[in-house]
Amino acid sequence: MEKTKTTNYSVARVETYTKTSITKAERHNERKNKSYSNMNVDLTQTPNNIHYKRCETTYNEKLKELIDSGQVSLRGLKKDAKLFDELIFDINSDYFEKNGGYEFAKEFYEKAFHFAEQEMGTNNIISAVMHADELNTALSEEYGKPIYHYHLHVVALPVVRKEVKWTKKCEDKSLIGTTKEVINQVSHSNKWKSEQVLDNQGKPVYDKNGKAVLIKSYSLLQDRFFKYMSDSGYKNFVRGVKGSNQEHLDDLQFKIKKDTERLERITNKVKEKEISYNEYMKYDKQIKDITNLGKQKKFSKKIELEQKDYENLTEYAKKGIVANKEIYELNNRIDNLRNAVDKWKSLYDDIIEKTKDYFHAIKLAPQKVTNFFKSLFDEEKKDELEKQRLEQEKIQAERKAREEARLEKQKQKNSPEYKKRRADRDAR
Repeated sequence: MEKTKTTNYSVARVETYTKTSITKAERHNERKNKSYSNMNVDLTQTPNNIHYKRCETTYNEKLKELIDSGQVSLRGLKKDAKLFDELIFDINSDYFEKNGGYEFAKEFYEKAFHFAEQEMGTNNIISAVMHADELNTALSEEYGKPIYHYHLHVVALPVVRKEVKWTKKCEDKSLIGTTKEVINQVSHSNKWKSEQVLDNQGKPVYDKNGKAVLIKSYSLLQDRFFKYMSDSGYKNFVRGVKGSNQEHLDDLQFKIKKDTERLERITNKVKEKEISYNEYMKYDKQIKDITNLGKQKKFSKKIELEQKDYENLTEYAKKGIVANKEIYELNNRIDNLRNAVDKWKSLYDDIIEKTKDYFHAIKLAPQKVTNFFKSLFDEEKKDELEKQRLEQEKIQAERKAREEARLEKQKQKNSPEYKKRRADRDAR
């Protein structure tokens, strides 16, 4: 069978959860449900799922453990704050099938897990599991064998280092404004900040309304993931163009086509079963004749049947029950497939609408568009290096400031004025 040619795209996305909403994600990720709304989950294959980090308790219990031990802090957060981030890493199923299947997927996502450790911090990751039990029905039909959709779920706490300053309430006024302590603060908004776009001269870019033009944090995550995996030796996939959902179009077109074909096949099966059912009900006698079969016994409510009539009636009943059951099940599958086709078509139309300007630009001036994005990516690399340099300078400056504050504090403690104030306070 000739394979449909598709482009393989790396995907890294983030879902956020509160203490309450994380439970649903946990039950899905850890396969704690007995059944799933996703009909493609094959629980017989669940033992093939791979945990790169397993949560031995519940996600919320693990959070409480980290808080109680002082490893993270929820200080200042609202009750319904977003505390959990779920990073989902994915590439087209066909990419794994062409490169070694299940064993290759395990190796690939182990490396992706190390990327997540780098992004979130190893101690902040609660669970990391590769799902290998979700059937890709479209590719399964194309290959003529079960093909599973391998992808990685990483649940972690979005932790940032936060300096807590001494306030005016402290007794030693010389400490006001200096660092009291550094905590690991759970903060989704601070973890995932957008960055402002800079022009070729390094100046901030603004739109026509004077608003800063930003690169979304999740887009930057996609860039880092693609670079990390490429640098690790994994090839033959690409990172989708920023602001575009083109990476899903090929797969959506394929799924629409396949679901439509399956719908047509099942509809034809239903028609065949209905014809067979009607044929069953015409065996030897018309339906109206069945009610006249047999004769009632004297002094009894029981009906006597000839052996042949009894056999025919039994045959009608069996075939009718079987046909009704099959038609009912096939009609349910038709409804499900119709819903799936409508969903994919709607999503496809939405993506086409969002990306029409980009494709129009590609059509009019493909080389200019290519050069523009290449220059943009080159500038981003420079920006990232500059950001790292500034961050390092900031860290060094903070260290120097803390050391100067410590020396100044020590100097004050050794001064006669400080010792006299301390003696007067102790005397009181």
